[in-house]
Amino acid sequence: MLAAAAVLALLPALVGAGLPVYVYPQVDPLRKADAIVVLGGNGVDRYRYGLELARQGYAPNVLFSNPYGEYTDIDEVREPCHTPQVGFTLECFAPDPPTTLGEGRELRRVAAARGWHTVIVVTMRPHLSRARYILAECFSGELVMRASTERFSTGYWAWSYLYQTAGYLRTLTERDC
Repeated sequence: MLAAAAVLALLPALVGAGLPVYVYPQVDPLRKADAIVVLGGNGVDRYRYGLELARQGYAPNVLFSNPYGEYTDIDEVREPCHTPQVGFTLECFAPDPPTTLGEGRELRRVAAARGWHTVIVVTMRPHLSRARYILAECFSGELVMRASTERFSTGYWAWSYLYQTAGYLRTLTERDC
């Protein structure tokens, strides 16, 4: 009973502390870049948004992270990865491990090989701050962090707070980018 009361008393403070990190993270102004990197995960709006940015001319290269593997049944990932694009190159990869750290490692590898200095990173809003933190450890260039247009239910926001907080805690043990 006392523990439940303590949790209820702390809940508003925890939600408030997460607002600038998960709900209102820093979103950077768009600018031209060497590439657009679309991080994988729940929701597909991010893939559409990354393609839209490429079609608008923000970058000549797009990398789709597909942690679900080559045979995913998610059309928004599978179809573009198997369709030639006009005006930009699109490459798809499965991060190893299938986490933001794996995506950061792949970004580091590809950017070094191709001489990329600036990348636009697209992910969902609750993941933006943690993605910035992890990718900045892996990539020494400029990151332009952009949130996709997904809308979330209250339940999903609550789950995101927990999931992203656990992800931050996991980064304390994953320092090998």
